Amino acid sequence: MYDDEDDLTGFNIEESLESPLDRLDDASAEDAQPLPDPDEMLVLLASPHNQQRMLAARAFCEIQDERAIPHLIALLADPCPLIRVSAAYGLGRNPSADAVEPLIEQLNRDWSGYARKGIVWALGNCRDRRSLESLIITLQTDIPAVRLWAASALAQMSGVDYEAIVRAIPFLIEGLRRDSVSAVRSNCSWAVGQLCKELPSNVVYATAVDALIEAFAEDEDMGVREDARLAVLKLGDPRGLQVIEEIEQDPFFI
Repeated sequence: MYDDEDDLTGFNIEESLESPLDRLDDASAEDAQPLPDPDEMLVLLASPHNQQRMLAARAFCEIQDERAIPHLIALLADPCPLIRVSAAYGLGRNPSADAVEPLIEQLNRDWSGYARKGIVWALGNCRDRRSLESLIITLQTDIPAVRLWAASALAQMSGVDYEAIVRAIPFLIEGLRRDSVSAVRSNCSWAVGQLCKELPSNVVYATAVDALIEAFAEDEDMGVREDARLAVLKLGDPRGLQVIEEIEQDPFFI
């Protein structure tokens, strides 16, 4: 779907695995500023000035106010990519069923990897089955940073229904086995573990646990192996725990 070359200039995989807004929650309580006034920010969402629209959209990454939702939806198509990014994250903080279709439409046409990343995060937070197929396609075809977030968003299908979980798991297993970027594989292992928590002990569950064990035993990246191991440990699956213990006792296992 997208080439790395058509994204933002100077794209860096490691830096782009983070959201531009990830640090919003990092401030200590002592340094935290008072939240912006929502009524003032609502007015600025319709400002003719880019800086004011971006400021207001970013404010709703911290403020939850359903009055902002239609304005943020409109800003998804703003000509300025930084405003689109902020609008997407604002909708992630203010999830709404009304935003799902506009988010999907913008995901399919936005050239900015940063914007697509925010859109994927927002779709995950909306926990809506309509986003499932778009998130699967994104996991398969987008640039690494967006694929990583698509894996995390698919984990949110645990809050949708059984059918959505069963649909998502095979694609996450495929990402765990074949994605070229270790951070994406790690997120796939985490997502598989999250979805398995909502499954009965059936064939789908057993196949997913087998994929986690396989990743622990065979992945070339130590971080992926550890994340797969943690996913099995958190599930508490007796068979998985026994196999992991046996693998760890193998003197040739590194």
